Amino acid sequence: MAGSTVSLKLLIDGQSKRVLFAEASKETVDFLFSILSLPVATIINLLRKQGMVGSLANLYESIENLNESYIQPNQTKDAILKPRPPVGTFSLRLLLTDVAEANKRFYRCGQHCGYGFSDNSKTICPACNKLMTTAVQYVSPQQEQASTEGGFVKGVVTYMILDNLVVKPMSTISCIALLNDFNVKEVGALQEKEVKLGADEATKLLKASLQSEKVLTNVFLKI
Repeated sequence: MAGSTVSLKLLIDGQSKRVLFAEASKETVDFLFSILSLPVATIINLLRKQGMVGSLANLYESIENLNESYIQPNQTKDAILKPRPPVGTFSLRLLLTDVAEANKRFYRCGQHCGYGFSDNSKTICPACNKLMTTAVQYVSPQQEQASTEGGFVKGVVTYMILDNLVVKPMSTISCIALLNDFNVKEVGALQEKEVKLGADEATKLLKASLQSEKVLTNVFLKI
């Protein structure tokens, strides 16, 4: 659902001014894990608006600026610049509204030459030299005991997301252990803050995850 938001409950150390961890739902964790399925070109396209560092953006712009006369007739710029996430990708459109539709399309030769399928409608059939433009519907394989709630993780528990995006099921013991790990002495200095994670915050989170070990702090305490 593009344009939606999910809530995060942050536990903040008021003395060090950093997020210790966030209490998160299944939907938030599904989104974070699905980031790993994003094609590199999609990440570049999203982060160019945020001032992406490095040289990959130059490769992206080089293809954008390349004259069509230099591109093979059976290729398109969008094949590289706007790749589709793998079939079955979940949760990306919940927050990153610029992500291309994940439904994979396949094509075959309309002459029934029997040369398989292609994911590019400009592919030339090796048998008859005609374009493979007849669309074929992709049917996802059914998994045993498929869950009706969808996504990747189960929604039976609340999850803990650390500042560096380590994700684990949340429990009282894990919270106490984490406070000990951070050497928190003044419990009174701890603060709770509920924040919304929407498209803008998700893009900032994506950028921060490539640059920092303090992702939640950089996104939600420095807005």
